[in-house]
Amino acid sequence: MSYNFADLDLFEKGAPWQAFAEVRATGKPHFSEEAAPNHGFWSIMGYSDIVKVLRDSETFTSERFTNLEEVDAEQEQARRSLLETDGLRHRALRRMLQGEFTPQAVSKYETFLRGLTATTLDSAFAKGEFDFVEDVSADFPIRVLARILDVPDEDTGQLIDWGNRMIGNTDPEHADVLMEDPESEKYRLVPFRSPAALEVFEYGQALAAQRRGKGKKDLVSVLADGVPSDGIPLSERDFNTNFLLLVVAGNETTRHTISHTMNNLIKNPDQLALLQEDPSLIPWAVEEFLRFASPVYHFRRTTTKDVEINGVKIKEGQKVLPWFASGNRDPEIFKDPNKMDVTRNPNEHMTFGRGGPHMCLGNALARIEMRVMFEDLISRIDRVERTGSIDYLRSNFVHGIKRMPVKVHLR
Repeated sequence: MSYNFADLDLFEKGAPWQAFAEVRATGKPHFSEEAAPNHGFWSIMGYSDIVKVLRDSETFTSERFTNLEEVDAEQEQARRSLLETDGLRHRALRRMLQGEFTPQAVSKYETFLRGLTATTLDSAFAKGEFDFVEDVSADFPIRVLARILDVPDEDTGQLIDWGNRMIGNTDPEHADVLMEDPESEKYRLVPFRSPAALEVFEYGQALAAQRRGKGKKDLVSVLADGVPSDGIPLSERDFNTNFLLLVVAGNETTRHTISHTMNNLIKNPDQLALLQEDPSLIPWAVEEFLRFASPVYHFRRTTTKDVEINGVKIKEGQKVLPWFASGNRDPEIFKDPNKMDVTRNPNEHMTFGRGGPHMCLGNALARIEMRVMFEDLISRIDRVERTGSIDYLRSNFVHGIKRMPVKVHLR
């Protein structure tokens, strides 16, 4: 198999679905070489194999970090967040935050979300022609995040900019310093090797100083005042890295899912028509929106011992990538997996992971955001057409859309 999933050119036009399918069809892990100092990685493409990896954190750990960069012990210590933690500490940190993300907790935002959606769409649709990413996808989830963190609306542009600069650390348009640039060594002890991370830390610390000891219930206060159930308080580093995680995870993934979903509905007008005729389908259709978008390609694991997957031996300490995007198109699980079907049932997609301890904490929030956005949007439009090409994020980590010019035709 000639594909190298370390080659960002492969992702220039979005997800390489055909490459995923060909590797997946072999039923075996696939090795990709990487430039030094990295050592290459194994790709796991089949749904069932991905589930096994995700559920076995003792063999496939997140503690050695979850993106492709190989970090040393000093970097691990400096950059570790909930995402790169397993076992008791992971459960304790997750328990501290999860109360804000239960279906019941996020349901209280529905009225706010409806008002926000209406305002976002009113502003965008008044233009007739606009960039869907800038005017809808980016604007909406970041304002939800601002509400949860209890930060001023006027800070949302800065939050978006920080997310772009960090997640886009392999994209020349977004990165302050590209990941592979020797200059990035200056930032080796901060997430994404990005100077934007230092700005996020400073911003978070200022918020924490204002709120510490005030008894507030927003997420910043929970991080600043809370003590995890293992009894080990959060250090300043713990606060910084987990605050940064909330800023990135609470914005980037939902933004790209909304963008992909609009594009997918443009490309599948029959599915849009179904939802226009019967809006009661939308809450369930959200699951297909999520499966078809697959905004995060993978989260890396590292083997803690020699292991064999489908006859292929993987050595202790090697990187293993469960490709959620590929699992979401596995024909063993999904009939006609490359067809968008808003009535697909069951729909056990793995956009949020699939079981295992690292299942996405914000999945209920993402679902309500998607439902509210598309209930309003679909009720207003006759159709939407793209007026230019889509620009994709240069990344093999996030399946992102940077720009998508559209023209909207209202009912």
